[in-house]
Amino acid sequence: MNAPEHHADVQVYRQQGFGTPLPPHGNIGLLIIDFVVGFADPDTFGGGNIAAAIERTVAALEHARAAGWPVAHSRIVYAEDGSDDNVFSLKVPGMASLTENHPNSAIVQELSPVKGELVVKKTVPSAFFCTQLAPWLTQRDVQTLLVAGAVTSGCVRASVVDAMSYGFRPLVLSDCVGDRALGPHEANLFDMQQKYAAVMPLADALVAIQQRDR
Repeated sequence: MNAPEHHADVQVYRQQGFGTPLPPHGNIGLLIIDFVVGFADPDTFGGGNIAAAIERTVAALEHARAAGWPVAHSRIVYAEDGSDDNVFSLKVPGMASLTENHPNSAIVQELSPVKGELVVKKTVPSAFFCTQLAPWLTQRDVQTLLVAGAVTSGCVRASVVDAMSYGFRPLVLSDCVGDRALGPHEANLFDMQQKYAAVMPLADALVAIQQRDR
C-alpha cells in the first residue's frame, strides 16, 4: 500500500495536477536517515512505528548492498561543548545530547555502515544541508534515491525536499520510514507523494526498479 489516501483530499489534489507518478529512473542509491539508538528508543526520541521501520530497512540495506547501489547514512551529531547549538536544539533541547561519543547518537547495530558507505553528520533536519551528500551521490551518478529513516515528518521529509531540489528522484520506502506518532507519519507520506517523491513499500519499489531495467 502506498501513502494513506483520503478520497476527498485526493480528488482535490488530482484535479489540480498533483501526485503525478515518479517512476524509478537511472542509477539507484539508498539513503538511511538517523536510524540511531536514540531514535530507536521510545524513552528518548523513538516510539510509534520506528522499530518496525528499522526492521524492514535491514532488508532494504541487504538488497542495496547485493545490488551494489551507493548507500549513505546520516546521524545527528552536536559538539560536546554546545558550540554548534542551533534553532533545532532550541526547539528540541535533547537533540544537543546527541554528541559524537554518546551511545544514543550511534547508528543501530543492525544497520551499521560498512566500508565504502558514506556517513554524514548533521545538526539540522536535512541530511543534505551543509554536508557532502549531494556531491557524493552525484559522483556516483545516482538519479533515483530510495529513502528510509526517521522521522517521517521531520528529518525524512526535510531530506526528501532537498533531494528533489538537487534534482534527485526521491522514492520514499513507506514501510522503511517511521515516526513517533502515526498521524504525522501518514500525513507526511501523503504530502510527499503529492508534491516531492514517489512513495511505496520496499517490495513494490523493488518491482518498479526491476521493471525499469527491462
